[in-house]
Amino acid sequence: MAVEPLSQKEIEDRLAELPGWSLDGDRLKCSYRLADHFAATAMVIHVAQVQEELNHHSDLTLGYNTVSVAVSTHSAGGRVTGLDVELARRIAALAPAHGAR
Repeated sequence: MAVEPLSQKEIEDRLAELPGWSLDGDRLKCSYRLADHFAATAMVIHVAQVQEELNHHSDLTLGYNTVSVAVSTHSAGGRVTGLDVELARRIAALAPAHGAR
């Protein structure tokens, strides 16, 4: 996966395919609300598994029934790359399986 920073246009184009995700400074961000703490914790575990598969790790925040994710690539100066978009895409695909709203 590319680790070169994406242009603003490239980021906007990719975000159009990632409902709920947005650009916040130089990071992609999203928050998911789940049914309860158990569902939120399970989602964090599954996100961690995807991160290990990609060898790319986001900042995760676990609340009672929320999971917030922030993604950027440190090796690209903390900017958004194709690797961040791929991680966001995989996280978005996990969300419905956990009942995220």
